[in-house]
Amino acid sequence: MKKAVIVFSGGIDSVCAVSFLKSKYELYGITFSYGQKANMEIAAAKSFAKKLGLKEHKIIDIGFMKNLYGNSNVLTSSKRKIPTEFEYSIVVPIRNAVFLSIASAWAFTLNASLVAYGAHTGDTNYPDCRPKFAKKLENAFNEGEIDGINSKLRKSIEIWSPYRKGLSKSDLLKTGIKNLGDSIFKTWSCYSNKKYHCGICESCNNRKIAFKEAQIKDKTKYLK
Repeated sequence: MKKAVIVFSGGIDSVCAVSFLKSKYELYGITFSYGQKANMEIAAAKSFAKKLGLKEHKIIDIGFMKNLYGNSNVLTSSKRKIPTEFEYSIVVPIRNAVFLSIASAWAFTLNASLVAYGAHTGDTNYPDCRPKFAKKLENAFNEGEIDGINSKLRKSIEIWSPYRKGLSKSDLLKTGIKNLGDSIFKTWSCYSNKKYHCGICESCNNRKIAFKEAQIKDKTKYLK
């Protein structure tokens, strides 16, 4: 079976992307601790890596990024308040480029042919989720290993996302619930670091909307 590396946050998008891909690929998950407030997602990633039978799951500490990011965004800054609707303050500078660079280095090492992340068609506000970005990054990474690829020492990689396949968050949910049942409600979407989802941040609101659009009763525990 072909190998794939997936950026695996423990949220709906990455968990359901694994559900979508697992019949076709031997999957290797990589989770990043980058100084985010929502470190509950790392615990969720550990749990779902086992549930979904990932071949290997690595948690990579890149906490130094928090110092580099400073107060540029609300997800890593302790001084900025998380908004209830999209604001550009939510965008962590080229976060997916950082994640995909490391994930792709692992993929080339494993001779994996796919690197996946959970960006979907609802992520239009995020430049590093768009298919145009993913395609350019894919080209750049393959060019960076072109001699190894041409000599058959490396496999070329495809950077895959639900967005590139025209899949929405609600589409992903429909796939995920078939494979995982009610455990899907234990995925972590919230930007805050509380025991339960806050229910009011932009990510929680997007989660609620996706369940509604998928016509799935949302059993997530929200504080509000």
